[in-house]
Amino acid sequence: MHLRRRTLGVALALLVTAIPARAADECDRACLRTMLDQYLTALTRHDPSAAPLFSGFRQTENAVVKRPGTGLWQTMTALGRVQRRYCDPVSGQAAFFGIINEGDKEAIVTVRIRIEQKKITEAEWYLGRRGDDSMNGPAQPNGQGGNLFNPDNLVANAPSDMPLPRDARVSRQAMIAATNSYFDGITSHDGRIIQAIAGCTRFENGQTMAGRGNTPPPAAPGALPPVGPQGRGIGGGPPLATDCTAGLETINIQFVAARRYPLVDEEAGVVLAHAVFIRPPGRPQRRNAFAEWFYFDHGRIRSIYSAMFYPPDDLPVPNWPPYDGNFPIIVSASPRQ
Repeated sequence: MHLRRRTLGVALALLVTAIPARAADECDRACLRTMLDQYLTALTRHDPSAAPLFSGFRQTENAVVKRPGTGLWQTMTALGRVQRRYCDPVSGQAAFFGIINEGDKEAIVTVRIRIEQKKITEAEWYLGRRGDDSMNGPAQPNGQGGNLFNPDNLVANAPSDMPLPRDARVSRQAMIAATNSYFDGITSHDGRIIQAIAGCTRFENGQTMAGRGNTPPPAAPGALPPVGPQGRGIGGGPPLATDCTAGLETINIQFVAARRYPLVDEEAGVVLAHAVFIRPPGRPQRRNAFAEWFYFDHGRIRSIYSAMFYPPDDLPVPNWPPYDGNFPIIVSASPRQ
């Protein structure tokens, strides 16, 4: 009897001492925000040692692994005209969406970081830059044919990062389910599946693709246009759909693969999703690999913002578990013309 009591006492003591240790390792919203800011500042200073990076820290930029000191560690000079930060203490992740500066050029980006034991273990970047490859391949020497890219329109239609009123919030599980309904609607070519408000908007690398949004006037003569000449939506549809559920019957997407939901900011009513749009067999257009932000109104999608790129067929995307390095690689069943 005494032995049982002593064993129980030892177990309780171990439990009590373990709780503070575990709590000390956790990172709340304030901690996540601080770590994100430290990381972004270190990038602008081109100094990896200025951020609390884990010894095995891994960073990708458009699915390509970059070691500290290369890639954005060399090119990023400042945070830009739109800056939104979101935090998820449940998953231990924080993320930034907006514009960054690379010298006198801008990029529209999403980056998520993972925090474990007060160290940054991961950073996953999705970047859209003017003149990047489009779904139809590389831009032409005259500046035509590049990706959709419109930072001025993003500034004019910037998303919110303010907390939602408590009576407008729903559970993280409900927001993830509504986000997944958007991808199910695309895969099934049926917008009625999507849990969204009427008139929901969608922006692709800053360009309005669905719903109402301000689109600035064309660029001055001689300047590159803000929108690639395809002027089409995510699947090659009309230039502007009535809302984010429209035009899916003929969308140029076979299915939405590699779906992940790494961050849910319950206070802001926001979900960060990663996925890959796969084209129908035999179509020559490239895949879209993207980070997409879903903003909610009482549990229904209000607006969607994406930072995306169009990887060549031989680039493994998304290159993060459980799809790291091997899925999905090939999209086209026929040779390019």
